[in-house]
Amino acid sequence: MENEEIIRLLNKDFVSEIEATMVYVRNAFIMSRCDPSRVTEAIAIDEMRHMNWLADLIIKRGGKPTMEHKELDFGGDDLETQLRKQMEYETEAVDRYKKHIEMIDDPEVAGVLKHILDEEKRHRKEFRMRLETIY
Repeated sequence: MENEEIIRLLNKDFVSEIEATMVYVRNAFIMSRCDPSRVTEAIAIDEMRHMNWLADLIIKRGGKPTMEHKELDFGGDDLETQLRKQMEYETEAVDRYKKHIEMIDDPEVAGVLKHILDEEKRHRKEFRMRLETIY
């Protein structure tokens, strides 16, 4: 795979991490229960760390991280819809990282993406567990 294509895919991942971070930070502020709020805040910090790793990979390959993102969907203002939206973001991330790992033949990039993938799976599980406790 050409370097420019790797940078393009990494930037797609980078922007998705920006979006998740902003959604999770906002939702953590307004969540009605303490435990889901704290977990969401902690996961937002994980997503920021992912941004750092991805930016490093992009810059090492001669690219620049892009900050352009779509309009954000916070999942509403109630705990259930927020957690459902956050699980959706994590599911999309899991699917995207799996696809990018298969496509990218750079061992360093694939290694970092595999680590992020593992964390995204854990995030989804954390959100699912919180969702199950509100019923």
